[in-house]
Amino acid sequence: MRISAGLAAAAVVAVAALSPACAGSGRRPPSKYSQKLIILGFDGMDPHLLDKWMTDGKLPNIAKLARQGGFYPLQTTHSPESPTAWASFATGVNAGKHNIYDFLVRDTTSYLPDLGMVTRTPPRFLFNYFPVSKPKIHSIRGGTSFWVTAGRQGVRTDVLTVPVTFPPEEVENGRLLSGLPLPDIRGTMGTFSYYATDLSRYEEGNTEMGGILKRLVFEGDRASSDLEGPPSPIVRQQIEEIRRKGPSLSESDRARLAELQAVQDVRIPFTIQWNRAAKTAGLEIESRTIQLQQGAWTPWIDLTFTVNALVRVHGMVQMLLMNAGNELQLYVSPVNFKPDDPPVPMSYPAAFSGELYHEIGNYRTLGWAEATWPLNEGRMDEKTFMDDLMVAFDDRARVILHRLDARDWDLLVGVIESTDRVQHMMWRLIDPKHPLYDAALAAKFGDSIERVYRHADDFVGEVVRRAGPDVPVLIVSDHGFHSWRKAVNLNTWLVQNGYMTLKGQQGADKKLADLFGGGTFWENVDWSGTRAYAMGIGQIYFNLRGRESQGIVSPGAEASALADDLSRKLLTMTDPEDAAPIVRAVYKRDDIYSGPYLGNAAELQVGMNDGYRVSWQTTLGGSPPGIVYKNDRKWSADHGGYDYAITAGILVSSRPIATKAPRIIDIAPTVLRFFGLSVPGDIDGKPLF
Repeated sequence: MRISAGLAAAAVVAVAALSPACAGSGRRPPSKYSQKLIILGFDGMDPHLLDKWMTDGKLPNIAKLARQGGFYPLQTTHSPESPTAWASFATGVNAGKHNIYDFLVRDTTSYLPDLGMVTRTPPRFLFNYFPVSKPKIHSIRGGTSFWVTAGRQGVRTDVLTVPVTFPPEEVENGRLLSGLPLPDIRGTMGTFSYYATDLSRYEEGNTEMGGILKRLVFEGDRASSDLEGPPSPIVRQQIEEIRRKGPSLSESDRARLAELQAVQDVRIPFTIQWNRAAKTAGLEIESRTIQLQQGAWTPWIDLTFTVNALVRVHGMVQMLLMNAGNELQLYVSPVNFKPDDPPVPMSYPAAFSGELYHEIGNYRTLGWAEATWPLNEGRMDEKTFMDDLMVAFDDRARVILHRLDARDWDLLVGVIESTDRVQHMMWRLIDPKHPLYDAALAAKFGDSIERVYRHADDFVGEVVRRAGPDVPVLIVSDHGFHSWRKAVNLNTWLVQNGYMTLKGQQGADKKLADLFGGGTFWENVDWSGTRAYAMGIGQIYFNLRGRESQGIVSPGAEASALADDLSRKLLTMTDPEDAAPIVRAVYKRDDIYSGPYLGNAAELQVGMNDGYRVSWQTTLGGSPPGIVYKNDRKWSADHGGYDYAITAGILVSSRPIATKAPRIIDIAPTVLRFFGLSVPGDIDGKPLF
């Protein structure tokens, strides 16, 4: 799922003018330990697929490790979403103790959704021009990661692109390169840009899940456009002041909001000169000309976005001229942080990301490194997506192998997420029951998921070869996968069953640009008659008196009765087409979570059956007409919102473990015990060795 980052673009921009020079990462002291341990994470690697392809002899390196130690389904978290599960992996505790429940969080005063995992204090400007204070960015993840605990005891640790590691935390005796939710330069999980001559005026604008479409109009062989960068932190501050007034805005506020949104983005103009005969183009940007060849990616292109004379932010993109024949179609990747000049630190020590760049060359920095969104929006084909995904995989692998070869570590933890992304997008081609199954495409790309698993197996083999046979290896995934054949509008169900009340005209469908760009939400909800609302992937919150600004449900007996009533009715939800049960289980907050962050959890977590997932509109708080409809998007499989009991990840260990039913919360105490360290008493997991 997208999805999911939380750094305000305003914070990204303003810090560029205020950041001091980064100190070097320095040399590490000699090790206190004789043992070494490697943990390789493959996001979303599914136990059923892994077992099948190991049995078929297609994954010999992983199978060899499994024969040495074991292969097990790995119990995931409620809900089985990547941020939640990887946070439990890092800390060894349930979400009530680490505070990461979903990709989204909500403001209980305004009801506005926001991307979770971080909070931020925006920068301040004198006279709306001079930056006078830095933004402050903090992870909302609680608990203590095992690499921090181990580092304090002298374990030399490398933590590489593990999710929920942005902003980077200080790791004594360690190095950390951030992964998800490290955003693009706009502060999003990955906003691509697409320019084309065959776009209509009606298609221009923001896509539902993360793209900017612009129509190119040529006069002769030249056309002009611009690349949208980060929002101006000065304008963004004015937008946030309006949004915080609450879910219902006056007409004047709405008009002012629209004016500000129209001028908030910092843009870089460019011109394209099109050579139709040669099927090439030259793109003039920032006093340079970039030569574009049809079907060929450019190298990384450095860009500078200028807010004013004092505030600039640097980024980098790749471009792909998809077509330059009868029509011109240009794809531009999300603007990544420059690893040697990021607008905010993306590693610990801060200079580590730049040192990697100088040692191995350029690499993707965006936490969500794969091009799922352009494929889902129909602006990229399957071959281009797969070619690009394999490059994203190898970018992560290069970083891990480089640090592996350095040998100045005791514990190395690296995660690659391409296994997750390929399943999200290509599952439709291994599931003939999926509405978007295409036999012709399946003949060409039906092996895409298997290809990535086999690539992962090759990578595992290379890691073992370089590390040597005596270094234990754990292979971990945070969850498995399910086919997503039908989408479910939970808020619409709440409306039809009397738990949510609407007023006035039906609100427009929501887009991620509304979230990131300061749009409006919940504008048609009557909170005075609403007892429950859905947001995120299967989360249902109660409109509690004393917590939500317009709450009407009293905590205690009334809330408990509502939980019982809603749980019972949700379990009766069936598909109108064939009466199949949609909901497999409903989990009450106090039954599954415990800890200091319990109050931030949703009252109910809905666990759906295979084939069903909450709609994209539900994740953003929308309530469009209809409850169940066919999923006709290429994003055809998922894990978030499914019942955790049927969505296990995997554990492959090169040495035997002490249980046949390991859990993802067991990894952290296992690492600590491996190095002879005491396991903190608040950890929920148990050592496996």
